[in-house]
Amino acid sequence: MGFQVHSLEAADKIKTKEKKKKKFSFCFSFSFFDSGYYASKRIKNEYRHILRDRDPPTHCSGGPVNYYDDLFRWNGVIMGPSNCPFEGGIFFLSIILPKEYPFKPPIIRFTTKVFHPNIDKSGKIQLDILRKRMWTPALTIIKTLLSICSILTDPDTRDHDSNPISAMYKTNREEYDRIAREWTTMYAME
Repeated sequence: MGFQVHSLEAADKIKTKEKKKKKFSFCFSFSFFDSGYYASKRIKNEYRHILRDRDPPTHCSGGPVNYYDDLFRWNGVIMGPSNCPFEGGIFFLSIILPKEYPFKPPIIRFTTKVFHPNIDKSGKIQLDILRKRMWTPALTIIKTLLSICSILTDPDTRDHDSNPISAMYKTNREEYDRIAREWTTMYAME
């Protein structure tokens, strides 16, 4: 009987410890991730890296709209790559970082109009890494901007049947280049 009482007391202590762990785990996950604490730290580190980088990318950058009031809203800029219809253009982007960043991808849109198979009329970018299932926390804002730069010169035209710009890129490249260059001149060189 004494042995059973001892083991019941031990079982109660174990249950109490498990309850405390669950409570701590819940509080930890709620306050640490859901409040944006981790995201804020990561965003600050990324921004510091951008500012201190001795060899920054020459054709893209970004930073918070207002560092002290809202770290989660950024502006980005991409310089049109050489030897393509976007050459010489300066393209601005809006970057919204979710509170769950880097575990969820940023929402990035061009605010400058762009004629491109992977960019719709509202500026939304069709890029695999910007989709939740393809995003990885190893990506940074700068790496994402570099990926966006690369699709300017090398678009993904797999859905050309449903996308007229994509179809034009594949079937009438000269016309596509002419219109893309015209839009770059009108909207990205003001």
